[in-house]
Amino acid sequence: MFDSSSFDSPPILPELIPFTGFSDAQAAVERLVEIYARNTAFIRDAFQDYAAGRFSKAQRVRAYYPAVRIKVHTYQGVDSRLSYGHVVEPGAYMTTITQPVLYFDYLKEQFGLLLKNHGVQLEIGESNLPIPLHFAFSDGQYVEGVYSDTLGDSLRDHFDVPNLAVTDDAIVNGTWQARHGEPAPLAPFTAPRIDYSLHRLQHYTATAPTHFQNFVLFTNYQFYVDEFCQWAREILVQGEGGYTALVEPGNVTTRSGPDAERSGQAPARLPQMPSYHLVRENHTGITLINIGIGPSNAKTITDHVAVLRPSAWLMLGHCAGLRTTQRLGDYVLAHGYVREDHVLDADLPNWVPVPPLAEIQIALEQAVAEVAGLSGWELKKIMRTGTVATIDNRNWELREHRELVQRFSMSRAIALDMESATIAANGFRFRVPYGTLLCVSDKPLHGELKLPGMASDFYRTQVGQHLHIGIRALELLREMPRERLHSRKLRSFIETAFK
Repeated sequence: MFDSSSFDSPPILPELIPFTGFSDAQAAVERLVEIYARNTAFIRDAFQDYAAGRFSKAQRVRAYYPAVRIKVHTYQGVDSRLSYGHVVEPGAYMTTITQPVLYFDYLKEQFGLLLKNHGVQLEIGESNLPIPLHFAFSDGQYVEGVYSDTLGDSLRDHFDVPNLAVTDDAIVNGTWQARHGEPAPLAPFTAPRIDYSLHRLQHYTATAPTHFQNFVLFTNYQFYVDEFCQWAREILVQGEGGYTALVEPGNVTTRSGPDAERSGQAPARLPQMPSYHLVRENHTGITLINIGIGPSNAKTITDHVAVLRPSAWLMLGHCAGLRTTQRLGDYVLAHGYVREDHVLDADLPNWVPVPPLAEIQIALEQAVAEVAGLSGWELKKIMRTGTVATIDNRNWELREHRELVQRFSMSRAIALDMESATIAANGFRFRVPYGTLLCVSDKPLHGELKLPGMASDFYRTQVGQHLHIGIRALELLREMPRERLHSRKLRSFIETAFK
């Protein structure tokens, strides 16, 4: 994976930790923690010597990511109903691992399923993939903040730096091709790809990855953020729902209890896509991210959140209603998408369908019914299920009118926005269960443009309910058995064992 022939002398390495077999998932993850902690500390300690000028000109330091591998010799014994937790055919499989403390519960689950479903040992040891210096720092630390420009000129001569050749989405995109004798991938992302996204999440959201929860809401309206934070604080004071804290940008934390203890320092200005985390044991709480406007933002944030392997994500936003029978404030439950966002054309071509997931659809519809107090035929007064068109042109209303009407009519679209199809398509691509519930904010084809003063009392009421519908839907999904939520619809012919 790495060519060191260009260097005159071999790098300084910590003592090799060879691969060792494990039959216990907990012990296997603990070995990963041990290897990763030792190797990243080795790099950081060497960097301190480098920054202090204690390096010789030819000195080079390297340490490798830990890895897990498994060898399977038979097709037999795997329950065909399972969507993950097993390999699809005999062979050797491996993945590199980063930040195993952050992923401890996730790794323990994946390892336990592999041990159960295949009855062979897992092997834990060191890979041959170097840990870049930048990724040996965590918790918001950055290499650039601790070395001078003059020292930085020679950084590559002494340390490994991020390498885009091993930081891509070839595995999840289905374009990965093995070199001769190379093990097949065991997980959807390599360690450097995960490290890249963990650092990006810190940058875009101003909260540490450790605070992110497994159930995620995306929105692009500040109203929803304000409502979420107010509701979260009330829940924490009341001690309801099993929630223990609210974490806001800057890792500002409000603890549960009547005293509502608060700690941390808010950033001087909000980041590009601020995140808010209502924390619950085992990351089963809710994360809300204000993603801003447009498909580029939607792709950017979901590219990075995906490495945390969330249980589900939902889009709550506003849309243009395309039917005369819709009112401002009506809900749209997407069951299909017209994808004209273009940001995923290279990763997931338009000819790939993005199907509705029954588990998500049922949860969203049930949540609308519960929060709105309606059911059956009455529910159709405020909610319509159908196709959502997502485009990358905010001023689509200025295009030739007849062409628009024809295209929307042919697609059977009932609503239009700029993010939903992107988030759903990336959910499909990354095997993360996805869904969309939108609120009609205007009807441009029918003379109701999004202008000041257009909102009715009905619209304001519906917007107030919208966030709580999303929260309730995630709570319903949380109660669902995990093997049911992670649908086989999201898995391809040749899949990784990790979800």
